[in-house]
Amino acid sequence: MSELPAKNELPDADDAAEARPRRRRKPVDWPTVAIAVLVAISAALVWRRDGAAGMLEILQHDVALFGGILPRVLAGCLLGAFIAEILPHEKVSKSLGPSSGLKGLLIGTAFGAILPGGPFTAYPVASALLTVGADFGATIAMVVSWTLIGYGRAVAWELPIMGTDFTVWRIVISLPLPILAGALGRFVYVRIYPKDAP
Repeated sequence: MSELPAKNELPDADDAAEARPRRRRKPVDWPTVAIAVLVAISAALVWRRDGAAGMLEILQHDVALFGGILPRVLAGCLLGAFIAEILPHEKVSKSLGPSSGLKGLLIGTAFGAILPGGPFTAYPVASALLTVGADFGATIAMVVSWTLIGYGRAVAWELPIMGTDFTVWRIVISLPLPILAGALGRFVYVRIYPKDAP
């Protein structure tokens, strides 16, 4: 009879080194508190100016807006979770990790430029890349490239409204910015979080 593998086998040292511990997110952090304070101040000002009717109108509009956005947020978060499970961690870490150098920044920039969709797609994908081994620099390059270069917006909006010359020159001038932002992000991250750096 062949021996069954033990259930509690210890992982290899290489696997343990590659596994990146996930940082636990706090349900209430300082940005949440700041937004809550701004909401309370705004609500008090609207109540004072427009009374209960003004508050009710705003709440109804916001509930409708939330209902329309919620499916897209859910789809984006699911996309990020699936990408984090599908992508091979070692290949992502090699191509976009801290030791990927300029190549990682260029890949991040190219990926951000061709990434379709809005923030409901881009930010979950960026979060998934960080989870599977991409470093801050490559991920920053991707997000900045998606923001500045994004071909989807350029083709759908900028090209018809602003014209070919403007769109082409704006993209050419913007090309080095994601790479510079990614390099600066890498530089700053290593100095702020030296324990997490390789």
